[in-house]
Amino acid sequence: MILREFLYVDTEKVRAMLAQLDGGVAEETRDTSSTEKKNTIGPRSMAQHLQVTGTETYTQKSLGDAIFPTLEEALESEGLLRDISEEVAELSEWTSGNLQNIAPPGSLVRITAQGSLFDSRYSASVFAAFASAAIGLQGLGVDLGPVVKSPAGKGKSGHQSARPAKRNVEVDRQLEDSIPDFTGPGGVDADSLRSIIRMARGIFAPGLHINLSPVDSGEVMIGSRLQEGRQYLDTEADILFARYGTEPQEWTLVGSVGSYGPEDTTMPDLNFVHPGGSVNRGAFADGINSLMKHLGGMGFIDLPQYPGFSLIPFAVYRSIPRNSSTLALREQ
Repeated sequence: MILREFLYVDTEKVRAMLAQLDGGVAEETRDTSSTEKKNTIGPRSMAQHLQVTGTETYTQKSLGDAIFPTLEEALESEGLLRDISEEVAELSEWTSGNLQNIAPPGSLVRITAQGSLFDSRYSASVFAAFASAAIGLQGLGVDLGPVVKSPAGKGKSGHQSARPAKRNVEVDRQLEDSIPDFTGPGGVDADSLRSIIRMARGIFAPGLHINLSPVDSGEVMIGSRLQEGRQYLDTEADILFARYGTEPQEWTLVGSVGSYGPEDTTMPDLNFVHPGGSVNRGAFADGINSLMKHLGGMGFIDLPQYPGFSLIPFAVYRSIPRNSSTLALREQ
């Protein structure tokens, strides 16, 4: 028996897949039993007294939390789900193109590998907290090391007041705007941290990502973005990172292969205008997609990078290890 600790379950996808396999999703089971006793007093021609006694038992078992293990077992029994944990750990499988033959886009796969969580929103909140703490310490007279002068217009000291919020918060405010002006230890200042957050929200769209690094050299990444509002992913980012940390650990992802990072990411020729001045709509769309492919190959936007791929997740979980000493005692 595998006991899973779920980080994420896309219940809508799981139910839809189960419905296709089994013609429906069992939400509950009911066991009902009853007994009935009738006593008739007096002749048939006269009024009769009918006494009915009975007992009924009702048992209801919710199957909501078991739908993903049910789907996982059903997919395996039908030969639709393949565990490729061993294949993705070999760099040669990636560079030879063999992995794309084993698991082409759309394939249902299970991967267990070292991975870590990333969320640019959490990074911004951490940097903002660090800046606030540095400003507080400086206000108390604590020497944090050499003070680097802030750029013009940022204030005269290392403990400036926070940047005023922009008027149109919904439209204009970005993650980096939560970091107040400051200068900290080693010359770290607000501008450098804001630049890091700008990069983070460009390379990884704001939201919770899980990045698997199955190859020891770290040359391959399997990326998966976890959609908010799904089962188990119902807590704030800072709580998730407080629970699971930022260090890599073993995760299991089950889902469908989205797309592989393209090997050819040359800069496209954006020539989509006819001599008469009209626009070739197809060429325009292809050119913009090729430009995004080029930027994705450079790692600048949130697209899979060669030779890795993206995974559309059904579930993400950790397997709870068994206590080996307890098992040894049970076997004696």
